[in-house]
Amino acid sequence: MVLNYIWVAFFLIAFVVALVKLVLMGDVEVFPAMMNATFDTSKTAFEISLGLTGVLALWLGVMKIGEKGGVVNMLARLLGPVFCRLFPDIPKGHPVTGSIFMNIAANMLGLDNAATPLGLKAMEQLQELNKRKDTATNPMIMFLVLNTSGLTLIPVSIMVYRAQMGAAQPTDVFVPILLATFFSTLAGIIVTSIYQRINLINRTMLLTLGGACLLVSAIIWSFGNMDKEQVGIVSTTVANILLMTIMTGFIVAGVRKKVNVYDAFVEGAKEGFTTAVRIIPYLVAILVAIGVFRASGAMDMLIGGVKWGVEALGCNTDFVEALPTALMKPLSGSGARGLMVDAMTTYGADSFVGRLTCIFQGSTDTTFYILAVYFGSVGIRYTRHAVACGLLADLAGVIAAIAICYMFF
Repeated sequence: MVLNYIWVAFFLIAFVVALVKLVLMGDVEVFPAMMNATFDTSKTAFEISLGLTGVLALWLGVMKIGEKGGVVNMLARLLGPVFCRLFPDIPKGHPVTGSIFMNIAANMLGLDNAATPLGLKAMEQLQELNKRKDTATNPMIMFLVLNTSGLTLIPVSIMVYRAQMGAAQPTDVFVPILLATFFSTLAGIIVTSIYQRINLINRTMLLTLGGACLLVSAIIWSFGNMDKEQVGIVSTTVANILLMTIMTGFIVAGVRKKVNVYDAFVEGAKEGFTTAVRIIPYLVAILVAIGVFRASGAMDMLIGGVKWGVEALGCNTDFVEALPTALMKPLSGSGARGLMVDAMTTYGADSFVGRLTCIFQGSTDTTFYILAVYFGSVGIRYTRHAVACGLLADLAGVIAAIAICYMFF
């Protein structure tokens, strides 16, 4: 429903702005420009979706090998002590724990479409434990905040989009996204724990969160002592090594479990093809709306107003052009994706704005969409503190993304 209002608003505002420009300024080119934008962006959306097919098939195939090879179960064992403290109301050994682990594992790998079915299954199992069927429980809210904070280890789709848009090094945003999403997730965990009165001051959580903070601090310190060229080389090299290591590790795990890795890969790859085809209409819809909005001059007016405000405060304004992606992300993943692509098309994939929009896209997730889909699937009407916690995590991710992008690029 939210996306419906946003989509309609884009067209109506664009039409009004274009009409004003025509009547008051005599701009006879504005309406032809808007119509040209509809055709151009429709073509761009299809080409992007077509280009995604191969890579989605690849990673969903690899993910299926990892699932059958026991990688997900291994991750569950590693995270078990931590999750028992984040979800104290879930009985030990309950099946929902496995679904939550698999969902978060898929999110960590940047496979949003693969994560959604697992997340819906987890919500159904959490609802079985819910005594008040119309009200969100603490475990439900913590689970959703972990989703909305967008914890991502491998932002596959973003790197694919960068490759599609001609980035010289599509993986150069890997480390910045990892850092930004860490701060978003950390903020989400802390805020939700405060609301739910979960004690994070215990040996397991202090070791986990403290260790993670030290690691991230070391990464930031290390990159802070490098020049821009070194940062780009090291970040890209580390990203490629990690991606190749994970891919090879999944295959080795499948072989050790005597899984037919080829058949498992094909099974997962089929899902990748289906997913790529399924997103075409959504991508066309949002890119056309954004294209019309931009061609009318409404986007320039919006950005100009924000830039004026930032300049009045005496701050650097390089990040302003990327803000539409950050503002859209809590409302719609496809909308934010469209704005990210639009920014890379307009400013260049390797520009500061192009890279920052990618970091915005990877640092958080679609808060309102996730709440609507996950809660709606089990009939939850009263969401309690879920929205507040999710949006605070989003804000932390946006602030971190801006700071980290200035540091790296």
